Amino acid sequence: MRNEHPNAVEVELYSQDRNHIWPGDNKVFYLDDGETKQIPLSCNEGEQICYGAWVSGDKGTYWGTGPDNGETCEDCCYTCTGGETEEINLIR
Repeated sequence: MRNEHPNAVEVELYSQDRNHIWPGDNKVFYLDDGETKQIPLSCNEGEQICYGAWVSGDKGTYWGTGPDNGETCEDCCYTCTGGETEEINLIR
């Protein structure tokens, strides 16, 4: 995942098939501006996972399903197949 926004962003990944969030425990993945981070997951084969990202301190500026998996999205979900996804760019 690559943050191309000028501010830091926070990211969570949400299972659409069970009640599970990565990283969980009220934590988030944090990406500084310009930072690229690989986020490895343990997931169930065939599980649908969507990302939600938002500007740190501004949950009104978001990508994907946004904070708390609260929005709908196009092209922000992936199927767990044991491989890698392409790089996801968070652009303003």
